[in-house]
Amino acid sequence: MHAKKYPFAVRLIGFGGAEGAHIAAALALAPAAGPAYSCLLDDSLQEPDLVIANGDDLKALAALSGASQVRPALIVGQPRAGFPFPQLARPLEPPRLFALLAQLVGQRADALARITARGLPELPERRRQQRLDVDLSDPALYLNRRRGPCGGAILIIDKGGALRDHVAKLMDQYRLSVEWTDSATAAVRLCDETAVSVVLLNTSTPGIDPYALCASIKAQPGAVRSAVVFLVSPVFQYDPVRAHAAGVRGLLDKPLADRHLVATLKKLLSLPR
Repeated sequence: MHAKKYPFAVRLIGFGGAEGAHIAAALALAPAAGPAYSCLLDDSLQEPDLVIANGDDLKALAALSGASQVRPALIVGQPRAGFPFPQLARPLEPPRLFALLAQLVGQRADALARITARGLPELPERRRQQRLDVDLSDPALYLNRRRGPCGGAILIIDKGGALRDHVAKLMDQYRLSVEWTDSATAAVRLCDETAVSVVLLNTSTPGIDPYALCASIKAQPGAVRSAVVFLVSPVFQYDPVRAHAAGVRGLLDKPLADRHLVATLKKLLSLPR
């Protein structure tokens, strides 16, 4: 039996709609013998495995300051300044694109192996707001602004309880309450009667309008800090305008590797990495 193949998550930075869609479509046709790739939507809370940046966009190039061997980057186009990342000229040639990405995946695996052997965390904590200038602030200021761990429960809204059991096992060491329901009415009631820090809402749950349910949950007096996260499949048509109006914190694409799920929950719950 073959192991489930999770695609490497790619973040596209600085591309217009047409070119971004073209790159995403090309990545979806990756050769079956090599790694698979999927492009993250703008609202995705998942940390990317790889980054592809537009070399003609200065803001996109500035964002590459967070790139590393663990999260390698590829530049499309010819930037005016030199950058220590592989570059791919336009128009994109799929064989060359996949060859470069495969090299980056290999470099990433080697870097992760070295870090794991030394007992270090995979990645430094990501800022909630990106900085494009030099940070000269006193580190104590950031320590004072940190929030303590959230004590609320994780609520799973899904058609069955399998995901609830899986999340409970993954987060067992933190002794968090993990609840489950397949009912919109019960979900709203639970968020009203119980302290809930994170809601994972599977958008394919039968009989549930995810946007309406999120709006109802966020209307509860105690739900200001509750993070509602959509779990979406490739066929789900995510509407960012409706999502933002309803108070959705973001989304996670299915299928989702455990490392990405745990990293997102730890970030949302303010748990140590």
